[in-house]
Amino acid sequence: MCCESKRRFLLLYATQKGQAKAIAEEIWQQAGAHGFEADMHCISEMDKYNLEAEKDPVVIVISTTGTGDPPDTARKFVKKIQDKTLPPDHFAHLQYGLLGLGDSEYMFFCNGGRIVDRRLQELGAQHFYDTGLADDCVGLELVVDPWIDGLWLALKEALQLQKEKEGMNNAVNPVSSSLSTAPHAVHELKLSSEVQNLKLEDEGARGSDTLSQKVDDISIVAPARDAKPSLVHSVPPISQSALNIPALPPEYIEVEFQDTQGENPHLSSLISEGATFEVQVTKAVQLTREDAIKTALFLELDIADTAFEYQPGDAFYVICPNNVSEVEELLHILGLSEKGDDFVCIKVKQGTKKKGASRPQHIPERSTLRFILTWCLEIRAIPKKAFLRALVECTSDVGEKRRLQELCSRQGASDYTHFIRDSNVCLLDLLHAFPSCKPSLSLLIEHLPKLQARSYSVSSSNLYQPGRLCFVFNVVELPAGPSRPVSRKGVCTGWLAELVAPLLHSSKNSLDTKRESSLIEKISIFPRPNNTFHLPEDPCVPFIMVGPGTGVSPFIGFLQHRQKLREQHTDWEFGETWLFFGCRHQDRDYLFKDELLCFLENGTLTHLKVCFSRDSSTAEVAPPKYVQDLLRLCAKEVARVLLKERGYFYVCGDKKHMADDVSDAVVDILSMEMEADKLEAMKVLAMLRESKRYLQDVWS
Repeated sequence: MCCESKRRFLLLYATQKGQAKAIAEEIWQQAGAHGFEADMHCISEMDKYNLEAEKDPVVIVISTTGTGDPPDTARKFVKKIQDKTLPPDHFAHLQYGLLGLGDSEYMFFCNGGRIVDRRLQELGAQHFYDTGLADDCVGLELVVDPWIDGLWLALKEALQLQKEKEGMNNAVNPVSSSLSTAPHAVHELKLSSEVQNLKLEDEGARGSDTLSQKVDDISIVAPARDAKPSLVHSVPPISQSALNIPALPPEYIEVEFQDTQGENPHLSSLISEGATFEVQVTKAVQLTREDAIKTALFLELDIADTAFEYQPGDAFYVICPNNVSEVEELLHILGLSEKGDDFVCIKVKQGTKKKGASRPQHIPERSTLRFILTWCLEIRAIPKKAFLRALVECTSDVGEKRRLQELCSRQGASDYTHFIRDSNVCLLDLLHAFPSCKPSLSLLIEHLPKLQARSYSVSSSNLYQPGRLCFVFNVVELPAGPSRPVSRKGVCTGWLAELVAPLLHSSKNSLDTKRESSLIEKISIFPRPNNTFHLPEDPCVPFIMVGPGTGVSPFIGFLQHRQKLREQHTDWEFGETWLFFGCRHQDRDYLFKDELLCFLENGTLTHLKVCFSRDSSTAEVAPPKYVQDLLRLCAKEVARVLLKERGYFYVCGDKKHMADDVSDAVVDILSMEMEADKLEAMKVLAMLRESKRYLQDVWS
C-alpha cells in the first residue's frame, strides 16, 4: 500500500489579488497527505494543460473581480470556452469541482466562478463534487475549509469510478451518488457564518493533514473568572481544547542585503494594468464643515499634457504608499531601522518545498528595503490564517504562541472572525499585541499581499473641463479599539489628505494656490474604464441618479457633460434628469450644493430631491431621512421613467447601508405601480439590470 503511486488530479486557479492562488496552494500542499498528486497551474498557462484531453478530475479555484467579471488571468480561458461553435458534448469526458470566491457585498456574487461553472456544464462537463461559493464578506474560510475537507473523499470516489469504468470497459453503470451523468443543480456551499461556526467547533480534532496541538503540550494560564475573550486572551472551551491548526507553509523567499548604491524602480513598473501617468494636483477643497462627522475632499488633477482619457462615470486608480510612520515602526520592530535604505535582492530559496515558487511579481528583484515596505506590500492587510500559522514559529512566549495557534485553528474560527477579521487588525497590531513575535523580512514578503492601487469615481467631464480630472473622497478614519492600539487614517485617503494640506490651507487664506500646487509632489494614476456606468447614448432618454454623500461624485460629471451638450446642441431634445441626494446635515455635509442648484436653475437638472438624516424637524409629518424614502415619495414618477419611458437608473455609493435599500425601494415601487406581486417586480428589476438600465457603482 505504501508503494502505491499517488493519484493525479489537475488543479487550476484563476486569481486577481492572490487569494485563489493561496487556496490552490493549500489544496496542493494537503493533497500529498491524502495520497494525491495535484498538477497545479494558473488557468492562464494554457500551454501546460489540455482540458480537451484531460482524463483525470479537475479542481478549479477562481475569484471574481470588478462588478462580477472573471479575474484577468482567466480572460483567455473564458473567451476560449465561450466559443459558440463548440459542440454541447465538447467536455463530456470532463469531471470537475469548482470553488468560487466572491463578496456578497457586490451584486454579482462569485460571478467569475458561476460563469465558468455554467459554461462547463453547457459543454457537457460533469461535477464530481458540489460547487462551493466562498464569501469574503463573512470570511472565505467558512466555506473554503469544509470544501477542502470534503474534496478528498469526492476525489477518491471519482477516481475509483473512473478506474472501474476503464477496467470493466464501461460495464459498470456510471450513474452513482458521487458522480451523476444527468444534469443536476449545483448544491452551493454558501453557508452562513453561524451554522458553519457550529460545524467547525464540533469537528474537534478530526484527523486530517493538519497538525493537532494538544492542550497538555503547553502550559496554559487559567483565565480569571470574569475574563472575556480578546485578541490576546481566550477562555474555555477554546483555551482548553486540542487544536487543529494548518500545516506550516513552506518558506520560499531569501533576502540578500546589498549596498546603498543604486536607484529604486519607477512606480510604473509595479503596475501591470497598462500605462500610468504622473499628474499634478492643481486644486483641493474641503467640501464639508469642520464639525461634520466625515471629512470630504475635492481634488482636481491636471491631465492636459497626458494621453489620459475618460468618460463621465469612469473610475481611475491612484498608486499610493503606506504610511511613513507605520513603515518606520515596522522597520524598528524588525530591527532593521539602520538598513531601510540598503538595497536588497529578493530570490527564491534554494531547495524550497513550495511548488512553482517564484519571486512575487509585485516585489522588484532589487530595491531598497524601505521602497518594498512603502510601495509594494499591503502592510495594513488583514493577516490570513496561513500567515498567523507562520507567525507562531516566530513567537517565543508560550502564552502568545498558544493564542496565535488558537486564532489560526479550526476551533478558533469565530475568534479569528471577531478579533482579527471584523476588527480590521493588521500586522502592526499583531506585533504590538504579541511582542515576542519577531518575524523575518522574508516571511513578510511571502505572506503580505501586493499594495493595491485605490479606485475613485471621476467627478468631472472632459467636455466641460478639458485637461482636468476631478474626484471626491471621504478621509477614512479607523478609530483605536481593543485590537487596534492607535487610530489610523485610510492608506490612500490619509496620504492624499496629508499631501494636499498646503493647498487646503492656501485656498482658505486666498493665497497663490498655483504656486502651492507646484510644490506638491505629483501623484501616479492609471485608468479604470467602466463599460456600462455611462450616460445613455440617446440624449432624449430620461435618467434617475441616486447618490447620497460622496456617491453624488460621478453625477457631477454627468451633469457637467449634459450642460455642455445642451450649450453645444441647442436643437437637440434632452430627456428629464432626476437626482436623489442625501447627507447627515444640510449645513455641514451637503456636497456640491451650489453646483446642484445651478444645474437646477439652468435646466440641466430637472428634479433635485434632497434629505438630511440627522437634522431635527418640527414638522407634523417627519421629512424623509434617506434617499430610499425620497424615492418612495416619488413612486409614480420613478415608475413612469423606468417603465413607460424606458429610462435609466443609476446608483452610486455605499453598498451595505444604501444600495440594497434603494434596490428594495425600487422593487416596492414597481410592485405598487404595476399592481403586481413582489416576485414579478423583482423580475422586472432583474430585466432592467440585464438590459443595463439599472446600473450601480458601489463600494463596501
